[in-house]
Amino acid sequence: MKTIKAATRFDEPITQEALTQAIARGQKRGAEGVRAITVQYVPQLGSLLFGFLDQSAVALPIKNYPELAVLSKNELESLSLGFGGSSLCLDARDLHVSIAGLVAASQPLMDMAATLIAARNGSKSSTSKAAAARSNGSKGGRPRLTALDA
Repeated sequence: MKTIKAATRFDEPITQEALTQAIARGQKRGAEGVRAITVQYVPQLGSLLFGFLDQSAVALPIKNYPELAVLSKNELESLSLGFGGSSLCLDARDLHVSIAGLVAASQPLMDMAATLIAARNGSKSSTSKAAAARSNGSKGGRPRLTALDA
């Protein structure tokens, strides 16, 4: 991990250029990682429903998470998002839980993510695979299967 020493610049004037750069850095950082925009307790499911910017959602059952299973209904309904939508917070109990960590604790969700990543990575072509495909294409392509005479 890279350590960055904080610089004290309290006396520097804020210019429009510096403000524009800071906003651009924040937007770039905001695009990374898991960022929920809504959280709602759904008592019928016994789950927390996390909504995302693209209108997708994930429901996580509270019984699977010890830190959430001990909360009352009122506490579950007062949960909020913090740290730019990357964590679940309950200030009354000083509770801050990573949403990515909650998702990672769900084996079925992790299995699905692994399948999706494998499918995406399998469709990529390396330069050596592309060169082999061009070479085979120049020879007429993959040889046809022939039926064996009996």
